[in-house]
Amino acid sequence: MVDLSTKYMGLTLKSPVIVGCSSLTNSIENIKEYAKNGAGAVVIKSIFEEQINLETNRLLETNDESLKTWTDAFNNMVSSKPYLDDEAYQYISAHAHQKTLQNYLDIIKEAKQSVGIPIIASINCVSQYDWHFFAKRIQEAGADALELNIYVLPSDFSHTAEENDAIYYNIIEEIKKYITIPFALKLGYYFSGMANSLQKLSKTGVSALVLFNRPYNPDIDINKLTITDNNLFSNMHEYSHVLRWMAILSGKLNCDLSATTGIHNWEVAVKLLLAGADSLQVVSAIYQKGPHVIKDINEGINKWMGEHNFNSINDFKGKLSMANINNPADYERVQFMKLYSKIE
Repeated sequence: MVDLSTKYMGLTLKSPVIVGCSSLTNSIENIKEYAKNGAGAVVIKSIFEEQINLETNRLLETNDESLKTWTDAFNNMVSSKPYLDDEAYQYISAHAHQKTLQNYLDIIKEAKQSVGIPIIASINCVSQYDWHFFAKRIQEAGADALELNIYVLPSDFSHTAEENDAIYYNIIEEIKKYITIPFALKLGYYFSGMANSLQKLSKTGVSALVLFNRPYNPDIDINKLTITDNNLFSNMHEYSHVLRWMAILSGKLNCDLSATTGIHNWEVAVKLLLAGADSLQVVSAIYQKGPHVIKDINEGINKWMGEHNFNSINDFKGKLSMANINNPADYERVQFMKLYSKIE
């Protein structure tokens, strides 16, 4: 019998397919549907650091004595907000009443009661300011793990690479003071020394790295002469960048690896597992095809494993990582000139 179960952050998943953080996962009915279709775990939609801070401010203004212990920490935080702009505050303010902190905790509690798969909470954070107390409340609500969505765009000319990297380390050190459940970092690919930086991060006590955070990328409307958005969903060709780094990093880190972006079918899922991924986070494919795509991916992996006489995920996971192939340079080749001889 083929076994699709796998280990991720110390959790046992019945399938490597995780429903990634998105609006898809802020509904209990949706979460039940994903579990029904064979998801190994679900990452609840992120709550934003800014939203936590604003909600804290609202609570403090009620003069509730039970909240008085938060006052000093919060006031220290709000005295300087270099990481927020007016637009961010307007956005969060407009949505704060629709999804309060308690609502978020309630979703975690209900999800744990409704399905038998791991529930991973998520916080979208950009600083080491005093929002970390909420992580403890997430743990108390029953979350099996926490995913910290950290995206530092190195666009500030006055900041060095070391200063940008320090943001990650500061967040990790703070979060470790509050929780004992495993936690992952969901990261972008803007590092000056990718392999070295991620290896160092893996040694900080983090349980997993999720590669990669798919950023919002602006576009330009050449008729209206305005900035707009484009390509909100990933496409099936975007997995290649993730595959390269999965293969390079597999076996070199002190934590697990989860792949995300461009996973639209079972073939890509198999490729990323062969490259060394411990789990696979799917979002855009579910938006476009519905929850049944989870079942399709699982069935495809199952059939492929049977055809190749693999009984478990561990039988082939990382089999084609950089550490396990005859020509590791295949993953480091970046110049097309090296390929021309094959097509001329």
